[in-house]
Amino acid sequence: MSTSAERVEVARRLPGDLAMWFFILAELSVFALLILAFTAAQALHPQMFSEGRQLLDHSTGLAMTLSLLTAGLFAALALEQARQDRPRRAALMLCGALLLACGYVGIKLSEYAHLLANGLGMEHNTFFTLYWILTAFHFLHVLLGMVILAWLAEGCRRRRYGAQQHSGLESGVLYWHMVDLVWVVLFPVVYILD
Repeated sequence: MSTSAERVEVARRLPGDLAMWFFILAELSVFALLILAFTAAQALHPQMFSEGRQLLDHSTGLAMTLSLLTAGLFAALALEQARQDRPRRAALMLCGALLLACGYVGIKLSEYAHLLANGLGMEHNTFFTLYWILTAFHFLHVLLGMVILAWLAEGCRRRRYGAQQHSGLESGVLYWHMVDLVWVVLFPVVYILD
């Protein structure tokens, strides 16, 4: 049985690895600069940005948001299962998160194909240049996150993570939550807010 001091120490422990926190902060800084560039360009060209948004499908953006956030929920549930020493259940939850992430990828690729078919590539105007840079950079992070989710699922299946050892799993789930957080900011900035 743990003492109250041990519980406080566990509660104060930063989840995951410190290196992952530095990586996440660096990535968030890059995204923040890109979003600031987007909003500054919007201030200079409000009509162009308003017209560009009209060419995006808001329901597609909402579907991608739900896909990513639900994948994040499954990843968090997987971590909880591992902490309760149920690595096989954690692996199943991570596979669910991976499937939901695949949904995002499918929707995003479909959106990209639709935009390109309508001549709305990166060179179309400033709005679409920044749209492609921001969303493609985020898309690459989603793909990396999917590799991490698959790696973690295999690690859970092989019982590398459990009640006593789950720091690596925490780090991977933290990365996925960073991907979610960025999208929660990107979706309204790029798709909705004028």
